[in-house]
Order: sequence, then C-alpha cells, then structure tokens
Amino acid sequence: MNEKEKQELEEIFQTFKADPLILKMKEISMHRGSNCYVHSFTVAKIAVNRVKDDDDYNHHNILIGAILHDYYLYDWRVEKDKLKKHGSNHPLIAEENAKRDFHISPEVAEIIRCHMWPLTPKLFPKSKEAKLVNIVDDEVATKEAFHSKKYKQNHQDKYYRFIEKLFD
Repeated sequence: MNEKEKQELEEIFQTFKADPLILKMKEISMHRGSNCYVHSFTVAKIAVNRVKDDDDYNHHNILIGAILHDYYLYDWRVEKDKLKKHGSNHPLIAEENAKRDFHISPEVAEIIRCHMWPLTPKLFPKSKEAKLVNIVDDEVATKEAFHSKKYKQNHQDKYYRFIEKLFD
C-alpha cells in the first residue's frame, strides 16, 4: 500500500468516525460493556493493518465493510423480540441499513452479510476480504467477551485512543 492509499484510507476512517449515523453505534451495547462503535472501528483497524502490505486485498472494501459490519442500530438486550435471532439476523439488518445509508458496493455488502459465519452457515464468506473481516471480528469479539464490564469501563479511554487513527 502506498502513502496516497494510506492517506485516503485514513480520511475514510476519520470521516466515518465523525458521521452522525455512525455515532449512534456508541449507544449500542456489545460484549459485556463494549459498544458497537469501538468494536467496529477496532475490527476495521486490525483488519486493514493486518494486510496493509498485501496489494492483493481491496483495502477500501475491508475498511468500509469492517466499520459497517455491525451497523444494525438496535439493542437486542432491550428489544426482546430481536433477542432470539440476533446472532443470525443482525448481519442482514446491518447490510440493509448500510445499503440505505451509505450506498455500499456489492463487495462491501458481502463483507457485512457474511461476517457471522459459521453461525450463519448459508452465508459463507467468498471473498478474501470477507473472510478476513469474519476472522478479525471473531478475534475482537472473543477478547471483548473475556474482559469484564468493569475492566472495559476502567479502560474506556484506552479503547478510544486505540481507534483514534487507522495507522499509527
């Protein structure tokens, strides 16, 4: 990845971080005290940085797909009717919301739709970008699940500092 592409990706990252629709993700609780905003930007940062030196990947699609992969905008803990099937339904809801609000490409839609495989067995990620986001999402969710809610509250500033910039 050249410096121009890094700069473009950083601008996309910063634009999404400040978008009023994306900021709503801060209100969505996830994984024992984390929130959807921090989770999604963490997945985006790790995924892009993992393959930044591999030009066989579409870095733009990875970045946008990772940011929007959990763009479902509801709290399944509050909306009890969504509780039972949240794991398998939220990727489709996130995809629909992302198409509506950000007019995403079919490649980005696949990243969002397939990020919960194998919980969604019919939605196997076909592209290497979708597979990457699926794997990184699982890694980040697992780490979040093993940190206590109290730990996350005490280290919240650390999480926000981590996602301050895409590239360190």
